[in-house]
Amino acid sequence: MAKDRTHSDDFTGPLKRLLTGVLLACLLGLFLLWRIDSPRVERFRAQVVDTVVPNFDWLFAPVTGFVNVVRDFQSYDRIYKQNQELRRELQQMKAWKEAALQLEQENARLLDLNNVRLDPRLTFVTGMVSADSGSPFRQSVVLNVGARDGIVDGWAAMDGLGLVGRISGVGQNTSRVLLLTDTSSRIPVIVQPSGQSALVMGDNTAAPLIDFLEDAGQVRPGDRVITSGDGGVFPAGLLVGSIAEDPGGRRRLRLAADYERLEFLRVLRDHGSEQIETPGEMIAPASLPGSTLPADPTEVERSDG
Repeated sequence: MAKDRTHSDDFTGPLKRLLTGVLLACLLGLFLLWRIDSPRVERFRAQVVDTVVPNFDWLFAPVTGFVNVVRDFQSYDRIYKQNQELRRELQQMKAWKEAALQLEQENARLLDLNNVRLDPRLTFVTGMVSADSGSPFRQSVVLNVGARDGIVDGWAAMDGLGLVGRISGVGQNTSRVLLLTDTSSRIPVIVQPSGQSALVMGDNTAAPLIDFLEDAGQVRPGDRVITSGDGGVFPAGLLVGSIAEDPGGRRRLRLAADYERLEFLRVLRDHGSEQIETPGEMIAPASLPGSTLPADPTEVERSDG
């Protein structure tokens, strides 16, 4: 057995060297053949390519398929990365859209505040709602304006359209607004066009009750409700809402203010109306032309004396 293995090794060694030499000679011949610049050699090369290459399509098919797979994978990888990038951009666009909508709503509310027609004698301070009471038994919000801004207890607060409530507590930098819906809120109002006086009574619902009507038969759903100014609680003529009826037939107030979106409130500076304390202040200081009345009431007293 050892002799046969040695004889086989002696035979395969020269054969490998011979095949290697023949392969190198063929490769060298092909190299020289493709490097020769001659018309005859060029025609020969063309004939070889036309004859050999078409017959080796089956050999290149796996290579072509593998190359296509690699290209498809690269294309899929690019598409996946692009998809991820588009998802990130879409998320950013959603955030920008939400910010734009919030700014648009905020701008609309500020424009509403600027467009409200008020008594020229009334000035105002605009504050932003920073918190609410969070209690079902107390309806109030907190503004970021207070005593440093000249806020005083009892002043009226409005949103872009209607009355919201009144100041019920003032700090140095903040103030609390008691809403019309609170159970402790009582507002004297006038129902238009009938001119009936009434009282808006909060009951912790979105539609406060309307009670103490002078003549309920003259009041219809949809009638406009404004402040009357009675008792000096609020300035007269502020829009509060409109008349509505609940399923039980009770008259309620559909508030003009949007209580779902209280972000900015306008606090009206109301220093009260001029008080007439003496009868003499009701008489003109000078007599009218052609009048025989004396300009000074004391002259009447002297003539009587």
